[in-house]
Amino acid sequence: MATPHNEAKENAFAKTVLMPGDPLRAKFIAENFLENAVQVNGIRNMLAYTGTYKGKKVSVMGSGMGIPSIGIYSYELYAFYGVETIIRIGSCGAYQEDLNLYDVILAEGASTNSNWAHQYDLPGVFSAVADFNTLLKAYEAAKKLGIDPKVGSILSSDTFYNDTPDVWKKWAKMGILAVEMESYALYSIASSLGKKALCILTVSDSLCKKQETTAEERQNSFRTMMEIALETAE
Repeated sequence: MATPHNEAKENAFAKTVLMPGDPLRAKFIAENFLENAVQVNGIRNMLAYTGTYKGKKVSVMGSGMGIPSIGIYSYELYAFYGVETIIRIGSCGAYQEDLNLYDVILAEGASTNSNWAHQYDLPGVFSAVADFNTLLKAYEAAKKLGIDPKVGSILSSDTFYNDTPDVWKKWAKMGILAVEMESYALYSIASSLGKKALCILTVSDSLCKKQETTAEERQNSFRTMMEIALETAE
């Protein structure tokens, strides 16, 4: 069923969708990891593909940047296209000294400075968490690939350029591993619809060490994260 943001036909998506922020990274995954990949969406250039990986039907689709964007695309995949699991794969900025460039993080939970959960009219603060079985499967897949992932909580922030530059230190004090901009909404939507979600991140820069990777380095290092997600897909 087509939506204003997705032209895919019924049953065009697999039960598991990998969701990078950049639609060109979705294209990269389709061209380099999937067999017989077919483009199923191109509206607003938010590319989506479906193919097979080791015999499993898998889809990949860009989410765009930020909570509002992934909120639209993930909701439609879950609610209108029968998707059961979304695995976000993206970059993040490290908040902890023991995290290094290229480290892989499995986000078991997401805090936020967004007002996203206000729509649910809850009498408190909602804790957005990953699906445990998907998290466990990703952890085991990483170990088989020789990767030692970090598991913990991350921050989904509405702001990339913050007017208070050192505010990140308050989150770091609370044990938050890193910052990105989408996972809180993904986890919230999955919970509200009875679906599954997981966020797998690669450290692309460090706020405490003042380090960052180049665009080329990010593309090469992200391959590990992509393989973990593909091995996790059901």
